[in-house]
Amino acid sequence: MHKIDAEAIENIAVGAALLGTGGGGDPYIGKMMALSAVNEYGPVRVISPEEVDEEAVYTPAASMGAPSIMIEKMPKGDEFVRVFQKLEKYLGKEIKGVFPIEAGGVNSMIPIIVAAQLNLPLVDCDGMGRAFPELQMVTFHLNGISSTPMAITDEKGNIGIIETIDNVWAERLARTATVEMGARALISNYPCTGKEVKQASIHNVVSLSENIGRIIRSKEVETQEKFNQLLEITDGFDLFNGKITDVQRNIEAGFNRGKMVIEGLKNDTGEQVEIYFQNENLIALKNGEPIALTPDLICLVDQETLAPVTTESLKYGKRVRVLSLPSASQWRTDIGIETVGPRYFGYEYEYTPVEDLVKKERAYR
Repeated sequence: MHKIDAEAIENIAVGAALLGTGGGGDPYIGKMMALSAVNEYGPVRVISPEEVDEEAVYTPAASMGAPSIMIEKMPKGDEFVRVFQKLEKYLGKEIKGVFPIEAGGVNSMIPIIVAAQLNLPLVDCDGMGRAFPELQMVTFHLNGISSTPMAITDEKGNIGIIETIDNVWAERLARTATVEMGARALISNYPCTGKEVKQASIHNVVSLSENIGRIIRSKEVETQEKFNQLLEITDGFDLFNGKITDVQRNIEAGFNRGKMVIEGLKNDTGEQVEIYFQNENLIALKNGEPIALTPDLICLVDQETLAPVTTESLKYGKRVRVLSLPSASQWRTDIGIETVGPRYFGYEYEYTPVEDLVKKERAYR
């Protein structure tokens, strides 16, 4: 067990924003909220999935909706604990710990806020190993665990419980409620036992986020060396180096949807990459051919600072590096591809692991 203090929060916010693949919320907003909570209530205890009580109940707390909305509609501050305690009261069981449902600048921070305010341990895991835009897109779903009962609330104080026949219906009904709540809501769902946390979650994501953030924020190593360390710790691939020349982005049905165009620089001069996103980056095409496909992670970092670039912060002229990380093995199964593969999002590509796409693309150079 170790504790999360202010320095750890700074690192986790940056590392989780990278694993958020463009989604998961603005890392600055999430970080400031978590720092405030730890400053008031003290450091947060972190336990590994192996340390949980198998018979006890654990649940995540998260934000749902279009990430760009939070820039304009800041949380009130009490909704994180309110939604968590609403679910606890409905279950009639004490919740013994909290964990992130996904990696991301905001959704990795909200469980820290809840843990600090309620003096609960934070479990070092999540349900994705990255971020995805819909509620059923978690490894708990792949393992047959229900998203409901779930609690949902907003900054105005509206709050309710949703129970559904399956996790796809949970997404449909919660998304509708989220849109009515102003395209941003707070939720607590997937209540599960410690035994289910051990079996179904992706382990050590909080620790990985902290280590990634420590590399990116280091001031003792030059940028290229930090980039190499980043690829090594994530088993990642350096895909492209360029400048954003076009961004098309809309808020549709509670999501940020769109695409960006990146024109190549340096060794990639004369080439072009298009990346399509729905909150998170989903597919990357180089000169019209796929170079990375969901569920593998497609991440953008600032060319100079390596700070992760989220979809709501995309802008013309920004110089970025594109990298891709292999997804967790649970996503590369048949049910994983069916749930989050390219065809689910409407793209007519068969999923191919990024390592195979990179090998093929480099063979043609």
